Amino acid sequence: QVQLVESGGGLVQPGGSLRLSCAASGFTFSRYRMNWYRQRPGQGREFVAYITREGETVDYAASVLGRFTISRNNARNTVYLQMNSLKPEDTANYYCSRGLGDYWGQGTQVTVSS
Repeated sequence: QVQLVESGGGLVQPGGSLRLSCAASGFTFSRYRMNWYRQRPGQGREFVAYITREGETVDYAASVLGRFTISRNNARNTVYLQMNSLKPEDTANYYCSRGLGDYWGQGTQVTVSS
């Protein structure tokens, strides 16, 4: 059974940092590109970042470029999103997905507020 489980969300002040994790199971993790998306209340899902199978290529949305870093540890079947210099507009539910989006996690909430 394919499972993607996000964790690491929480409440943080503007300018702070969080590290999100997505633990994968039920498939050969290293064969899949992994993605992070986010969704603000009442809004559509927004691309945040992706990383290719061995980490050779990464890409970011312009809104997070220079502040967020995606990485993966294939031995641990985990993809990470390091989020620095957080802004209130980063407040969202953050989701990971594999490949072209056939499976998604349940999300982890990030709230940036003073």
